Amino acid sequence: MRIASRLDRLPVTRRHRYFVAVVGVATFFDLYDLFLAATISTVLSKEFGVTAETLKYVLASAFVGAFLGAVFLGRLADRLGRRRAFLLTLGLYSVFTLLGAFSTDVWMLVACRFVAGIGIGAELPIADAYLADLLPARARGRATAWAYTIGFCGVPAAGFLARALVGHTPLGVEGWRWLFVIGALGAAVVWALRFTLPESPRWLAARGRVTEADEIVRRLEESAPQPLPEPAPEPPAPEPVRASALLRPPWVRRTTMLYVFQLLQSFGYYGFGSLVPIVLAAKGFDLVSSLTFSALTFLGYPIGSALSVPIIERMERKWLIAGSAAGMAMFGLAFGYATSGVLIAVSGFGYTAVSNVFSNAFHTYQGELFPTSLRGTAAGSAYALSRLATAAMPFVLLPILRSAGASTMFAVVAGAMMLLIVDVLVLGPRTTGESLETIAARTARA
Repeated sequence: MRIASRLDRLPVTRRHRYFVAVVGVATFFDLYDLFLAATISTVLSKEFGVTAETLKYVLASAFVGAFLGAVFLGRLADRLGRRRAFLLTLGLYSVFTLLGAFSTDVWMLVACRFVAGIGIGAELPIADAYLADLLPARARGRATAWAYTIGFCGVPAAGFLARALVGHTPLGVEGWRWLFVIGALGAAVVWALRFTLPESPRWLAARGRVTEADEIVRRLEESAPQPLPEPAPEPPAPEPVRASALLRPPWVRRTTMLYVFQLLQSFGYYGFGSLVPIVLAAKGFDLVSSLTFSALTFLGYPIGSALSVPIIERMERKWLIAGSAAGMAMFGLAFGYATSGVLIAVSGFGYTAVSNVFSNAFHTYQGELFPTSLRGTAAGSAYALSRLATAAMPFVLLPILRSAGASTMFAVVAGAMMLLIVDVLVLGPRTTGESLETIAARTARA
């Protein structure tokens, strides 16, 4: 029934926009939570008397859980479907984030953050696979960028809510606990909305459930505002393969590129976002000033994401990733050397803005690299490595920060970005504007 080519010939319809919005709002709470622990880390030090050593475990706990979630739930998305995996990931996050709000000591908080992280870990790679499956080839990057633009509003939301609530006790409850309650209840609402999402037609077709896939595509075709051209011929779909195929030709080169990329990007992307409040404290700023600068810096996340929308389909994906990674290295070094409030705010904003052009490009890219039967597994397992590396960042970068200062720490980050650029340009394929089936067939023939 040419499911894939029928999906690719569609314009972006109101139903597509609805799917993008629901995925984007869910991503909002995922990213809100990822940056929450770092935002309130200095508060937890006072609330529970957390030492610098114990703080590493608070920062790392959600990322260790995310590693496990990305590995196992990413594979689940290929075996049981994107929709079921979506419901499981958000359910875990919502329940255990709410429990974390009522933590009686730091170790209960660490345990709740760990289990919530299992849900968080698979959320973004499954979102990447789902959006890649559903969206037309010529609009795949732009629509994914819009989903993440909605999602990245969660980062400054975490910053400004922390600035407003920390140090206060609305209704007699500490402000930091309200931050977790807000995240959990918002995610519960999105969990209910996810029941309205269809399963991926590409996944259904790959599992032999072609009639169900055809029904979903027909509904999308009916929402198109103009007559549609005939669907183009499709290259033969690769046979469904086991996860072990990621480590064998022809996929191993692509897997190597993506795994190395995800290990390195954690230095630049999550290393900065997780540690910026601590870096500001090390520069001598007090708690209120640190939270204010963090919130201003975090505004760059949604703004940078929005800036990627008009360019993501105009540049080849691998070159956009390389150029934005170079920008991250430059702004990171400026942030490390900055001493005045103005320079810190400008360089921090510049860093986060460029990093979200980078982020939208690579989230789109990793959803394009593998066939349908491997898409969730590949994105999940690669993303798991970034979560594990991010969990290690406090243990790697904080000692450098304390012993050598912020400028040296960001020099290490810049070095990781340079290695990432080489990895993507040498090993990464071209994907912009091509159908997923064409990309997979070209690799299968290599």
